[in-house]
Amino acid sequence: MNPLALMVFLISLAIGATTTMLSHHWLLAWIGLEINTLALLPIMMKTPHPRAIEAATKYFLTQATASALMLFSCLINALQTGEWNINNPHNLMTTPLSLAIMMKLGLAPLHFWLPEVLQGTPLSTGLILSTWQKIPPMILLLQISPNINLSLTIIMGLTSVLIGGWGGIGQTQLRKIMAFSSIGHLGWIILILKLNPQLSLFSFILYIIMTTAMFLSLIMLSTTKMSQISISWTKNPAMMTTTMLILLSLAGLPPLTGFQPKLLIILELIKQNMIISATLTMLTSLLALFFYLRLTYIVTLTLSPSTHNSTTTWRTSMKPQLPSAITSIMALTLLPLTPAILLM
Repeated sequence: MNPLALMVFLISLAIGATTTMLSHHWLLAWIGLEINTLALLPIMMKTPHPRAIEAATKYFLTQATASALMLFSCLINALQTGEWNINNPHNLMTTPLSLAIMMKLGLAPLHFWLPEVLQGTPLSTGLILSTWQKIPPMILLLQISPNINLSLTIIMGLTSVLIGGWGGIGQTQLRKIMAFSSIGHLGWIILILKLNPQLSLFSFILYIIMTTAMFLSLIMLSTTKMSQISISWTKNPAMMTTTMLILLSLAGLPPLTGFQPKLLIILELIKQNMIISATLTMLTSLLALFFYLRLTYIVTLTLSPSTHNSTTTWRTSMKPQLPSAITSIMALTLLPLTPAILLM
């Protein structure tokens, strides 16, 4: 793709997300989301491959459906209340608005587009899709969280954690695994959206850090399949060790960063006397733990017979390593800082 065109699309992505995040008006927020969607489509199709075009088409159709439902809900809300203010939607329209935004996020059971779209795009586009594109809808959900239906968030959250673990078990494609990982993590975040929006935001920021670190590691290693990552140890042992630790952090094992949102969310659910929800969430998250541990085993504890004899790192040395290093450190070492972060 022409660098100038790519820069224009990336600036449009930034403008669309910023417009949505800063708006208090439903129509302006909707326009920001549309700019975001339309700016990403050419980036998804920068490699002229049938899979990329198919992924872009699926992404456009699902986002257009969610946008149509969101605009319809906003219009009815304006008709009922006489205003377009985001912070106090009409009770009748909160549920369809929430469902439209959750469809944009890719929460189960409205998740069917996400694994297929991620699988059809390059890793760099998958990184944008899994992190930056989820920020504007999440900000909108946080703004309407006081009025959101608690039963809806609990059902969507538990379903997403279940589907995120169940769907990832049989996968061999790393991008699909990351898609189901995203669904599972967003399920945890949505569970306590109404009960504690600040904790939801905190968990979402940590999700973005860990997902960015994982995608940057995969980009550095140029791997998209389990069969490729299983022979990457001799290419870059230090990078593979870091990748293994990031996977364990995504799984939520202590003493890594990924443990703190899960611990705080379970404590919040118990504090709200939602013992059954907390128990179901922990049990269903064991499914996700299984495929993270399986991937960890393949990454570092097995040595493929077709490994490279050379220990040179020329394959990965040409890529920018500083962003990967910074995000990896954050994805692994933030647990001791939890009390200080929560007091900010």
